[in-house]
Amino acid sequence: MLYYEESIETMPREELKKLQSERLSALVKRVYEKSSFYKNAFDQANIKPEDIKSVDDIVKLPFTVKADLRDNYPFGMFSADLKDIIRIHASSGTTGKPTVVGYTKNDITMWAKCAARSLVCAGANPDSIVQVAYGYGLFTGGLGLHYGAEELGAAVIPMSGGNTSKQLMLMHDFQATQLACTPSYANYLGEALRESGADMSEIKLKSGIFGGEPWSEGLRKSIEKKLNIKAYDIYGLSEIMGPGVAIECCEQNGLHIWEDNFIAEIIDPDTLEPVNEGEEGELVITTITKEGIPLIRYRTRDISKITYEKCACGRTHARIARVKARTDDMLIIRGVNVYPSQIESVLLTIDEVEPNYNIIVTREGTLDMMEILVELNEKFDFDKIASLEALSKTIAAKLHSVLGIHSKIKLVEPHSISRFEGKATRVDDRRGKE
Repeated sequence: MLYYEESIETMPREELKKLQSERLSALVKRVYEKSSFYKNAFDQANIKPEDIKSVDDIVKLPFTVKADLRDNYPFGMFSADLKDIIRIHASSGTTGKPTVVGYTKNDITMWAKCAARSLVCAGANPDSIVQVAYGYGLFTGGLGLHYGAEELGAAVIPMSGGNTSKQLMLMHDFQATQLACTPSYANYLGEALRESGADMSEIKLKSGIFGGEPWSEGLRKSIEKKLNIKAYDIYGLSEIMGPGVAIECCEQNGLHIWEDNFIAEIIDPDTLEPVNEGEEGELVITTITKEGIPLIRYRTRDISKITYEKCACGRTHARIARVKARTDDMLIIRGVNVYPSQIESVLLTIDEVEPNYNIIVTREGTLDMMEILVELNEKFDFDKIASLEALSKTIAAKLHSVLGIHSKIKLVEPHSISRFEGKATRVDDRRGKE
Protein backbone atom coordinates (compact mmCIF):
# COMPACT_ATOMS: atom_id res chain seq x y z
CA MET A 1 0.00 0.00 0.00
CA LEU A 2 1.90 3.04 -1.27
CA TYR A 3 -0.75 5.75 -0.77
CA TYR A 4 -3.82 6.29 1.39
CA GLU A 5 -5.43 9.00 -0.79
CA GLU A 6 -3.50 8.73 -4.04
CA SER A 7 -5.38 11.41 -5.99
CA ILE A 8 -4.65 13.97 -3.28
CA GLU A 9 -1.13 12.85 -2.41
CA THR A 10 -0.03 12.94 -6.07
CA MET A 11 -2.04 16.02 -7.11
CA PRO A 12 -0.15 18.20 -9.62
CA ARG A 13 1.35 21.26 -7.95
CA GLU A 14 -0.66 23.74 -10.01
CA GLU A 15 -3.86 22.05 -8.78
CA LEU A 16 -2.57 22.05 -5.21
CA LYS A 17 -1.85 25.78 -5.44
CA LYS A 18 -5.33 26.46 -6.82
CA LEU A 19 -6.89 24.43 -3.99
CA GLN A 20 -4.78 26.26 -1.39
CA SER A 21 -5.76 29.64 -2.84
CA GLU A 22 -9.47 28.79 -2.70
CA ARG A 23 -9.23 27.50 0.85
CA LEU A 24 -7.07 30.38 2.07
CA SER A 25 -9.52 32.96 0.70
CA ALA A 26 -12.43 31.17 2.36
CA LEU A 27 -10.49 30.87 5.63
CA VAL A 28 -9.64 34.57 5.79
CA LYS A 29 -13.26 35.53 5.19
CA ARG A 30 -14.46 33.08 7.85
CA VAL A 31 -12.06 34.10 10.61
CA TYR A 32 -12.70 37.79 9.92
CA GLU A 33 -16.39 37.14 10.56
CA LYS A 34 -16.03 34.58 13.36
CA SER A 35 -12.92 35.59 15.35
CA SER A 36 -12.64 38.93 17.16
CA PHE A 37 -8.89 38.27 17.49
CA TYR A 38 -8.33 37.99 13.74
CA LYS A 39 -10.75 40.82 12.91
CA ASN A 40 -8.70 43.10 15.16
CA ALA A 41 -5.40 41.77 13.76
CA PHE A 42 -6.55 42.29 10.15
CA ASP A 43 -7.92 45.76 10.88
CA GLN A 44 -4.64 46.79 12.52
CA ALA A 45 -2.76 45.55 9.46
CA ASN A 46 -5.27 47.33 7.18
CA ILE A 47 -6.18 44.01 5.53
CA LYS A 48 -9.63 43.06 4.28
CA PRO A 49 -10.67 39.49 3.32
CA GLU A 50 -11.10 40.51 -0.32
CA ASP A 51 -7.39 41.43 -0.43
CA ILE A 52 -6.48 37.73 -0.23
CA LYS A 53 -7.16 36.18 -3.63
CA SER A 54 -4.26 33.71 -3.94
CA VAL A 55 -1.87 31.74 -1.79
CA ASP A 56 0.76 34.22 -2.95
CA ASP A 57 -1.06 36.91 -0.93
CA ILE A 58 -0.39 35.10 2.33
CA VAL A 59 2.61 37.35 3.03
CA LYS A 60 0.16 40.26 3.53
CA LEU A 61 -1.35 38.56 6.57
CA PRO A 62 -0.14 39.06 10.17
CA PHE A 63 1.62 36.31 12.13
CA THR A 64 0.10 34.39 15.01
CA VAL A 65 2.29 33.35 17.97
CA LYS A 66 1.85 31.04 20.93
CA ALA A 67 1.37 33.98 23.30
CA ASP A 68 -1.80 34.86 21.38
CA LEU A 69 -3.33 31.54 22.36
CA ARG A 70 -2.31 31.96 26.00
CA ASP A 71 -3.54 35.57 26.11
CA ASN A 72 -6.93 34.44 24.81
CA TYR A 73 -7.23 31.44 27.16
CA PRO A 74 -9.32 29.36 27.12
CA PHE A 75 -11.64 29.85 24.11
CA GLY A 76 -10.86 33.33 22.78
CA MET A 77 -9.12 32.02 19.64
CA PHE A 78 -11.96 29.69 18.64
CA SER A 79 -13.70 30.38 15.32
CA ALA A 80 -16.50 27.88 15.93
CA ASP A 81 -19.31 27.90 18.46
CA LEU A 82 -18.69 25.76 21.52
CA LYS A 83 -21.75 23.70 20.64
CA ASP A 84 -19.86 22.53 17.54
CA ILE A 85 -16.66 21.62 19.42
CA ILE A 86 -16.50 17.89 20.15
CA ARG A 87 -12.99 17.65 21.62
CA ILE A 88 -10.57 19.91 23.49
CA HIS A 89 -6.81 19.35 23.79
CA ALA A 90 -4.25 21.50 25.56
CA SER A 91 -0.48 21.81 25.53
CA SER A 92 1.70 20.48 28.33
CA GLY A 93 3.26 23.89 29.02
CA THR A 94 5.25 24.14 32.23
CA THR A 95 4.63 27.85 32.85
CA GLY A 96 1.46 29.90 32.82
CA LYS A 97 -1.75 28.81 31.17
CA PRO A 98 -1.71 25.99 28.60
CA THR A 99 -2.56 26.60 24.97
CA VAL A 100 -6.04 25.27 24.27
CA VAL A 101 -7.25 23.85 20.95
CA GLY A 102 -10.75 22.77 19.99
CA TYR A 103 -11.87 20.39 17.25
CA THR A 104 -15.13 20.13 15.37
CA LYS A 105 -16.31 16.81 13.97
CA ASN A 106 -14.83 17.75 10.59
CA ASP A 107 -11.53 18.67 12.26
CA ILE A 108 -11.29 15.22 13.83
CA THR A 109 -12.08 13.58 10.48
CA MET A 110 -9.41 15.66 8.71
CA TRP A 111 -6.87 14.84 11.44
CA ALA A 112 -7.60 11.12 11.24
CA LYS A 113 -7.12 11.16 7.45
CA CYS A 114 -3.81 13.06 7.73
CA ALA A 115 -2.63 10.61 10.37
CA ALA A 116 -3.71 7.64 8.23
CA ARG A 117 -1.79 9.03 5.24
CA SER A 118 1.20 9.46 7.50
CA LEU A 119 1.04 5.90 8.79
CA VAL A 120 0.95 4.57 5.22
CA CYS A 121 4.05 6.66 4.46
CA ALA A 122 5.71 4.81 7.33
CA GLY A 123 4.84 1.40 5.94
CA ALA A 124 1.56 0.68 7.72
CA ASN A 125 -1.50 -0.84 6.07
CA PRO A 126 -4.90 -2.20 7.16
CA ASP A 127 -3.21 -5.41 8.35
CA SER A 128 -0.83 -3.55 10.66
CA ILE A 129 -0.83 -3.64 14.46
CA VAL A 130 0.16 -0.20 15.74
CA GLN A 131 1.43 0.16 19.30
CA VAL A 132 0.85 3.78 20.35
CA ALA A 133 3.23 4.67 23.18
CA TYR A 134 2.66 8.42 23.03
CA GLY A 135 0.78 9.82 25.99
CA TYR A 136 -3.01 9.84 25.90
CA GLY A 137 -5.03 12.70 27.36
CA LEU A 138 -4.70 16.45 26.78
CA PHE A 139 -1.49 15.77 24.82
CA THR A 140 -2.40 15.20 21.17
CA GLY A 141 0.16 12.46 20.44
CA GLY A 142 -1.66 9.34 21.55
CA LEU A 143 -5.18 10.03 20.30
CA GLY A 144 -3.94 11.52 17.03
CA LEU A 145 -2.20 8.37 15.85
CA HIS A 146 -4.85 6.19 17.48
CA TYR A 147 -7.57 7.69 15.29
CA GLY A 148 -5.28 7.61 12.27
CA ALA A 149 -4.66 3.88 12.70
CA GLU A 150 -8.37 3.20 13.09
CA GLU A 151 -9.12 5.31 10.00
CA LEU A 152 -6.61 3.18 8.11
CA GLY A 153 -8.26 -0.01 9.35
CA ALA A 154 -5.24 -1.15 11.35
CA ALA A 155 -5.43 -2.62 14.84
CA VAL A 156 -4.38 -0.27 17.65
CA ILE A 157 -2.66 -1.12 20.93
CA PRO A 158 -3.45 2.02 22.99
CA MET A 159 -0.54 1.51 25.37
CA SER A 160 0.23 5.17 26.14
CA GLY A 161 3.62 6.10 27.59
CA GLY A 162 5.56 4.46 30.39
CA ASN A 163 5.39 0.99 31.95
CA THR A 164 8.33 -0.19 29.87
CA SER A 165 8.22 -3.85 30.89
CA LYS A 166 4.59 -4.10 29.84
CA GLN A 167 5.36 -2.23 26.60
CA LEU A 168 7.88 -4.91 25.72
CA MET A 169 5.60 -7.76 26.76
CA LEU A 170 2.68 -6.54 24.63
CA MET A 171 4.98 -5.68 21.73
CA HIS A 172 6.03 -9.34 21.75
CA ASP A 173 2.71 -10.99 22.59
CA PHE A 174 0.47 -8.84 20.35
CA GLN A 175 3.04 -8.91 17.51
CA ALA A 176 3.03 -5.14 16.99
CA THR A 177 4.28 -4.14 13.54
CA GLN A 178 4.55 -0.37 14.09
CA LEU A 179 5.66 1.58 17.16
CA ALA A 180 4.71 5.22 17.75
CA CYS A 181 6.43 7.23 20.49
CA THR A 182 9.09 9.87 21.06
CA PRO A 183 12.52 8.99 19.60
CA SER A 184 14.21 9.17 23.00
CA TYR A 185 11.73 6.64 24.40
CA ALA A 186 12.13 4.42 21.33
CA ASN A 187 15.87 4.35 21.93
CA TYR A 188 15.26 3.42 25.56
CA LEU A 189 12.82 0.66 24.55
CA GLY A 190 15.51 -0.68 22.24
CA GLU A 191 18.00 -0.78 25.10
CA ALA A 192 15.49 -2.44 27.42
CA LEU A 193 14.54 -5.00 24.80
CA ARG A 194 18.14 -6.04 24.25
CA GLU A 195 18.85 -6.16 27.99
CA SER A 196 15.80 -8.35 28.56
CA GLY A 197 17.40 -11.05 26.44
CA ALA A 198 14.42 -11.18 24.11
CA ASP A 199 14.70 -13.25 20.95
CA MET A 200 14.65 -10.48 18.34
CA SER A 201 13.33 -12.92 15.73
CA GLU A 202 10.10 -12.99 17.73
CA ILE A 203 9.69 -9.19 17.60
CA LYS A 204 7.59 -8.32 14.54
CA LEU A 205 8.18 -4.56 14.43
CA LYS A 206 8.78 -3.23 10.92
CA SER A 207 8.78 0.51 11.40
CA GLY A 208 8.51 3.29 13.95
CA ILE A 209 6.77 6.68 13.85
CA PHE A 210 8.75 9.00 16.08
CA GLY A 211 8.30 12.68 16.85
CA GLY A 212 7.51 15.19 19.56
CA GLU A 213 11.11 16.37 19.95
CA PRO A 214 14.06 17.25 17.71
CA TRP A 215 16.26 14.24 16.95
CA SER A 216 19.29 13.57 14.83
CA GLU A 217 20.19 11.21 12.01
CA GLY A 218 22.56 9.49 14.42
CA LEU A 219 19.74 8.74 16.85
CA ARG A 220 17.72 7.37 13.95
CA LYS A 221 20.49 4.91 13.17
CA SER A 222 20.78 3.96 16.84
CA ILE A 223 17.04 3.22 17.06
CA GLU A 224 16.99 1.31 13.80
CA LYS A 225 19.86 -0.87 14.95
CA LYS A 226 18.43 -1.58 18.40
CA LEU A 227 14.89 -2.33 17.24
CA ASN A 228 15.73 -3.67 13.78
CA ILE A 229 13.20 -1.36 12.11
CA LYS A 230 12.98 1.60 9.76
CA ALA A 231 12.48 4.79 11.78
CA TYR A 232 10.33 7.59 10.36
CA ASP A 233 10.20 11.19 11.53
CA ILE A 234 6.67 12.54 12.02
CA TYR A 235 5.84 16.18 12.67
CA GLY A 236 2.93 17.87 14.34
CA LEU A 237 2.05 20.29 17.08
CA SER A 238 -1.15 20.64 19.05
CA GLU A 239 -1.77 24.23 17.98
CA ILE A 240 -1.86 23.19 14.32
CA MET A 241 -3.51 19.76 14.65
CA GLY A 242 -1.34 17.16 16.37
CA PRO A 243 0.82 14.38 14.87
CA GLY A 244 0.37 13.92 11.14
CA VAL A 245 0.97 17.44 9.84
CA ALA A 246 4.01 16.05 8.00
CA ILE A 247 5.95 12.79 7.83
CA GLU A 248 8.77 11.12 5.94
CA CYS A 249 8.00 8.61 3.21
CA CYS A 250 10.07 5.58 2.24
CA GLU A 251 12.67 7.88 0.66
CA GLN A 252 13.39 9.48 4.07
CA ASN A 253 14.40 12.67 2.27
CA GLY A 254 12.26 15.28 3.99
CA LEU A 255 8.78 15.21 5.54
CA HIS A 256 5.75 15.60 3.27
CA ILE A 257 3.51 18.34 4.67
CA TRP A 258 -0.11 17.77 3.66
CA GLU A 259 -0.63 20.92 1.64
CA ASP A 260 -4.34 20.42 1.00
CA ASN A 261 -4.74 21.24 4.71
CA PHE A 262 -1.72 23.38 5.53
CA ILE A 263 0.30 26.16 3.90
CA ALA A 264 3.94 26.07 4.95
CA GLU A 265 6.37 28.98 4.79
CA ILE A 266 9.97 29.39 5.90
CA ILE A 267 10.89 32.84 7.24
CA ASP A 268 13.95 34.51 8.69
CA PRO A 269 13.11 34.55 12.43
CA ASP A 270 14.82 37.92 12.85
CA THR A 271 13.53 39.87 9.83
CA LEU A 272 10.28 37.86 9.50
CA GLU A 273 10.77 37.91 5.73
CA PRO A 274 10.38 34.76 3.58
CA VAL A 275 13.61 32.99 2.64
CA ASN A 276 14.37 31.28 -0.65
CA GLU A 277 13.44 27.65 -1.28
CA GLY A 278 16.05 25.40 0.30
CA GLU A 279 17.24 28.02 2.79
CA GLU A 280 16.96 27.38 6.51
CA GLY A 281 14.63 29.40 8.72
CA GLU A 282 11.59 29.22 10.98
CA LEU A 283 8.63 27.12 9.88
CA VAL A 284 5.33 29.03 9.68
CA ILE A 285 2.05 27.16 9.11
CA THR A 286 -1.46 28.28 8.13
CA THR A 287 -4.33 25.83 8.67
CA ILE A 288 -6.71 26.12 5.72
CA THR A 289 -9.30 23.46 6.59
CA LYS A 290 -9.58 23.66 10.38
CA GLU A 291 -12.86 24.92 11.79
CA GLY A 292 -12.45 24.92 15.57
CA ILE A 293 -9.31 27.02 15.90
CA PRO A 294 -7.80 27.84 12.53
CA LEU A 295 -4.47 29.65 12.74
CA ILE A 296 -2.99 32.06 10.24
CA ARG A 297 0.78 32.22 9.72
CA TYR A 298 1.49 30.50 13.02
CA ARG A 299 5.16 30.78 14.03
CA THR A 300 6.10 27.28 15.14
CA ARG A 301 9.61 28.24 16.38
CA ASP A 302 10.88 25.11 14.61
CA ILE A 303 13.97 25.45 12.42
CA SER A 304 13.63 23.76 9.03
CA LYS A 305 13.70 24.36 5.27
CA ILE A 306 11.41 23.40 2.41
CA THR A 307 11.53 21.97 -1.11
CA TYR A 308 8.74 21.75 -3.67
CA GLU A 309 10.44 19.21 -5.92
CA LYS A 310 8.42 16.09 -6.64
CA CYS A 311 9.56 13.21 -4.44
CA ALA A 312 10.76 9.90 -5.86
CA CYS A 313 7.85 8.25 -4.02
CA GLY A 314 5.45 10.02 -6.37
CA ARG A 315 3.99 12.44 -3.82
CA THR A 316 3.86 16.05 -4.89
CA HIS A 317 3.30 17.70 -1.50
CA ALA A 318 6.19 19.88 -0.35
CA ARG A 319 8.82 18.41 1.94
CA ILE A 320 10.20 20.10 5.02
CA ALA A 321 13.60 19.14 6.39
CA ARG A 322 13.91 17.31 9.69
CA VAL A 323 13.44 19.87 12.46
CA LYS A 324 16.99 20.30 13.76
CA ALA A 325 16.03 22.50 16.70
CA ARG A 326 13.57 25.03 18.04
CA THR A 327 14.38 28.69 18.35
CA ASP A 328 13.13 28.58 21.94
CA ASP A 329 15.38 25.57 22.72
CA MET A 330 18.42 27.52 21.66
CA LEU A 331 21.04 28.29 24.28
CA ILE A 332 23.24 31.36 23.97
CA ILE A 333 26.62 30.52 25.50
CA ARG A 334 29.19 33.30 25.41
CA GLY A 335 27.38 34.85 22.48
CA VAL A 336 27.23 31.58 20.51
CA ASN A 337 23.95 29.89 19.55
CA VAL A 338 23.97 26.29 20.75
CA TYR A 339 21.28 23.68 20.07
CA PRO A 340 21.13 20.40 22.05
CA SER A 341 20.68 18.52 18.76
CA GLN A 342 24.16 19.68 17.68
CA ILE A 343 25.65 18.06 20.76
CA GLU A 344 23.66 14.87 20.20
CA SER A 345 24.85 14.62 16.60
CA VAL A 346 28.48 14.74 17.75
CA LEU A 347 28.03 12.18 20.53
CA LEU A 348 26.43 9.75 18.13
CA THR A 349 29.63 9.64 16.10
CA ILE A 350 31.57 8.30 19.09
CA ASP A 351 31.36 4.54 19.62
CA GLU A 352 32.21 4.57 23.31
CA VAL A 353 29.21 6.61 24.44
CA GLU A 354 25.43 6.37 24.38
CA PRO A 355 23.09 9.09 23.03
CA ASN A 356 22.14 10.00 26.59
CA TYR A 357 23.42 13.28 27.95
CA ASN A 358 22.65 16.29 30.11
CA ILE A 359 23.74 19.86 29.54
CA ILE A 360 24.38 22.01 32.62
CA VAL A 361 24.86 25.73 32.07
CA THR A 362 26.19 27.94 34.85
CA ARG A 363 27.75 31.40 35.16
CA GLU A 364 31.03 32.04 36.90
CA GLY A 365 31.30 35.77 37.38
CA THR A 366 30.35 37.12 33.95
CA LEU A 367 31.41 33.99 32.03
CA ASP A 368 28.98 31.30 30.88
CA MET A 369 30.16 27.74 31.50
CA MET A 370 28.75 24.60 29.88
CA GLU A 371 29.27 21.12 31.30
CA ILE A 372 28.03 18.09 29.41
CA LEU A 373 27.41 14.81 31.21
CA VAL A 374 27.96 11.99 28.73
CA GLU A 375 27.01 8.39 29.42
CA LEU A 376 29.52 5.68 28.57
CA ASN A 377 28.32 2.42 27.10
CA GLU A 378 28.93 -0.92 28.79
CA LYS A 379 31.76 -1.89 26.42
CA PHE A 380 34.03 0.83 27.77
CA ASP A 381 36.40 0.02 30.62
CA PHE A 382 35.37 2.63 33.16
CA ASP A 383 38.36 1.89 35.40
CA LYS A 384 41.03 3.03 32.94
CA ILE A 385 41.72 6.62 33.96
CA ALA A 386 43.99 7.34 30.99
CA SER A 387 41.34 6.12 28.59
CA LEU A 388 38.71 8.29 30.26
CA GLU A 389 40.87 11.37 29.97
CA ALA A 390 41.65 10.67 26.33
CA LEU A 391 37.98 10.12 25.50
CA SER A 392 36.97 13.33 27.30
CA LYS A 393 39.50 15.29 25.26
CA THR A 394 38.29 13.71 22.03
CA ILE A 395 34.66 14.60 22.78
CA ALA A 396 35.57 18.13 23.84
CA ALA A 397 37.59 18.69 20.66
CA LYS A 398 34.81 17.40 18.39
CA LEU A 399 32.23 19.56 20.14
CA HIS A 400 34.48 22.61 19.90
CA SER A 401 34.84 22.12 16.15
CA VAL A 402 31.04 22.08 15.78
CA LEU A 403 29.96 24.61 18.39
CA GLY A 404 32.90 26.98 18.33
CA ILE A 405 33.13 27.13 22.12
CA HIS A 406 34.82 25.03 24.78
CA SER A 407 32.80 22.85 27.14
CA LYS A 408 33.64 20.65 30.09
CA ILE A 409 33.00 16.94 29.55
CA LYS A 410 32.07 14.66 32.42
CA LEU A 411 31.85 10.96 31.60
CA VAL A 412 29.39 9.01 33.73
CA GLU A 413 28.59 5.33 34.19
CA PRO A 414 26.18 3.40 31.96
CA HIS A 415 22.46 3.90 32.78
CA SER A 416 23.19 6.76 35.20
CA ILE A 417 21.35 9.42 33.17
CA SER A 418 17.57 9.40 33.34
CA ARG A 419 15.57 7.97 30.45
CA PHE A 420 12.39 9.67 29.34
CA GLU A 421 9.07 8.09 28.47
CA GLY A 422 7.88 11.31 26.85
CA LYS A 423 9.85 14.27 25.59
CA ALA A 424 13.45 14.22 26.72
CA THR A 425 14.70 17.00 29.01
CA ARG A 426 18.37 17.59 28.30
CA VAL A 427 19.15 21.11 29.55
CA ASP A 428 19.62 22.42 33.08
CA ASP A 429 20.24 26.16 32.70
CA ARG A 430 21.19 27.42 36.14
CA ARG A 431 22.13 30.95 35.14
CA GLY A 432 20.34 33.41 37.36
CA LYS A 433 19.15 30.62 39.67
CA GLU A 434 22.26 30.18 41.78
